[in-house]
Amino acid sequence: MGGSRRPQGCSGGGRRRCSWAGACQGARRRAAGRFTRRPADWLRVAMSGGVGSILSARAAGIVLWGRTEKCLKETTEEIRQMGTECHYFICDVGNREEVYQTAKAVREKVGDITILVNNAAVVHGKSLMDSDDDALLKSQHINTLGQFWTTKAFLPRMLELQNGHIVCLNSVLALSAIPGAIDYCTSKASAFAFMESLTLGLLDCPGVSATTVLPFHTSTEMFQGMRVRFPNLFPPLKPETVARRTVEAVQLNQALLLLPWTMHALVILKSILPQAALEEIHKFSGTYTCMNTFKGRT
Repeated sequence: MGGSRRPQGCSGGGRRRCSWAGACQGARRRAAGRFTRRPADWLRVAMSGGVGSILSARAAGIVLWGRTEKCLKETTEEIRQMGTECHYFICDVGNREEVYQTAKAVREKVGDITILVNNAAVVHGKSLMDSDDDALLKSQHINTLGQFWTTKAFLPRMLELQNGHIVCLNSVLALSAIPGAIDYCTSKASAFAFMESLTLGLLDCPGVSATTVLPFHTSTEMFQGMRVRFPNLFPPLKPETVARRTVEAVQLNQALLLLPWTMHALVILKSILPQAALEEIHKFSGTYTCMNTFKGRT
């Protein structure tokens, strides 16, 4: 991209309004002169469950998306009891037309969305040869393509208003895959590339930014049963920690957040060590067999 070229839909000038969003489902500032968000009213779209429901509690106005109405109802009631306005919509983010129709319903009922948090994901926990073809497709549709559809649904209005933020709660497995979760690792790597490209494409779009969060194993039901060799050295993250750090990253317009900070060493090691050495590290740390005890929900 040339220095004077703006992505389609971006326009220069104007100041962004201070508006925030949470999610149902030490940071570094971006380039000099970029806006830093202040704690103010939040309005956003996200998926229910796990880290997302905790993020939702940090917002003033909430819109939840998900496939299971029971979960959505329970989370909505919890949030409303905190004194926060909350709405929910049943939607399969892997279904493109359903996403576009639901986004239209959100705008008509709630109004414009200022921050979109993509947190929907599934994992089947099987090797390639043991995986059902439909299950493999489901992972890619929800974990990766769903972000294409939700972003396309809400980004145009953000660009028009010059006010918005796209957040992706991804996984460190996007950078370092493990056996037994081939569908999940592939989809997360694709989602990481999607966000990396999107973030760069928004650099010349005033008031609109993006944040990608890559947490280590988080103690939710999704990866229940997964075991590493040294749990005291690599303990699972608390959902509250991931939620808090995500909020901080959005406040500072931080493009990329790795959790915990020791995951930066993973990036360095992968860039300098030969494949044979990396394989030995996988075996020694237990990540080579960590999915053998997996019994999480899909």
